[in-house]
Amino acid sequence: MQPLDFHTRLGRTALKVGRFALGTVNFGGRVDEDDGHAIMDQALEHGINLFDTADMYGWRVHKGYTEETIGRWFARGNGRRDSVVLATKVGNPVGDGPNDQGLSAHHIIAACEASLRRLRTDHIDLYQMHRMDSDAHWEEIWQAFETLTRQGKVRYVGSSNFAGWHLATAQHTARHRDFLGLVSEQCVYNLVTRHAELEVIPAARAHGIAVLPWSPLHGGLLAGVLRKMAEGTAVKSAQGRAADTLERHRNAIEGYEKFCSELGEDPAHVGLAWLLSRPGVTAPVIGPRTVGQLDGAMRAFDIRFSQEELTRLDTLFPPIGKGGAAPDAWIT
Repeated sequence: MQPLDFHTRLGRTALKVGRFALGTVNFGGRVDEDDGHAIMDQALEHGINLFDTADMYGWRVHKGYTEETIGRWFARGNGRRDSVVLATKVGNPVGDGPNDQGLSAHHIIAACEASLRRLRTDHIDLYQMHRMDSDAHWEEIWQAFETLTRQGKVRYVGSSNFAGWHLATAQHTARHRDFLGLVSEQCVYNLVTRHAELEVIPAARAHGIAVLPWSPLHGGLLAGVLRKMAEGTAVKSAQGRAADTLERHRNAIEGYEKFCSELGEDPAHVGLAWLLSRPGVTAPVIGPRTVGQLDGAMRAFDIRFSQEELTRLDTLFPPIGKGGAAPDAWIT
């Protein structure tokens, strides 16, 4: 059962979203279509209504496959599309041509049309820039998004992987065009990776931008990786970025898993609960590979930390500067 305060505003908008967003990056390659459809159905049961994807997701099959999977789920009806705040992204390469990436007006509008076809819908609720494009001026970017919002094809605009000064510049230029501008920012943020606390989260809070942390468990590193490796059940957490980071943070991860054991809680749930407790965080983007993982994640809403416990987590995973000024100190 969802908490009473499970839904919150998306930044400064009146749009209500759940405190978790459903990430779909695993759909296609790690999660087959039937399981993906089951996860989306269960997400709605939990009150999770913000579904996040991108035009290049599904690359393990082919780019766009994940949007196609979601589109086929929408086509099953029963109010699925109307129940979802649909978020997708534009900017990363989706083809081999020189204009098949980036944030030119040409690509933004063409990519939106392609996403709408794959998603089998007539509008995107939250259209996010997947990354900053240093070749694109804000006048061109906002012109493209203004066109799409006037046409009713996009409701809100968000960003991903932006720096704090990118957020501030985006809002400054949007304001001069009498445009709403950004309403959300997706940034990597978790106990291991806390640099968003320096500038991104303060800038987002100052401008009324929702913060949607991606990789909330650092690719599984905060999900009990050492225990799973000992059991032989580690999958994602034993690969790529998480595996590289484990060697640099093994002592902290050992301490973290001991801390979670003392709490009597699963490390994944503790990591999510910590994010939910952070100022400025709207909805961590979780990427369950099974319905069971999705159900388990809801446990995070029942975990409350004492000040002593939060201090212990800060000792294990110090903020940038090892206890410097909190983000709140930079908001005027």
